[in-house]
Amino acid sequence: MAKVLIVDDSPTEIYKLTSILEKNGHSVITAEAGEAGVSIAKQETPDVVLMDIVMPGLNGFQATRQLSKASETSHIPVIIVTTKDQETDRVWGLRQGAKAYLTKPIEEKVLMDVMSEVLA
Repeated sequence: MAKVLIVDDSPTEIYKLTSILEKNGHSVITAEAGEAGVSIAKQETPDVVLMDIVMPGLNGFQATRQLSKASETSHIPVIIVTTKDQETDRVWGLRQGAKAYLTKPIEEKVLMDVMSEVLA
């Protein structure tokens, strides 16, 4: 299926998302910070990126903006997966180039449906 890059500084969230994705036949690569996520996306060219917002250093908004602006990664859809549930955060995330904005805790069916949409 899809090669998915998870960018999240929480080992627990990485574990949860990886479990859901692998159970559904996807392969997973991970990064624990925004900077690492951007460079791994450039090296590995995943099919989709699941991006947390609150991370040390480069946050998810900044990393999403870099991925959506760089010519080598602009074709990769970014789905923001975060605890930030304010409407202003959602609007800002989509303005940075994200294709979807999901709030944690994430339900497996919702994640799979949104991934199908952005990969279609």
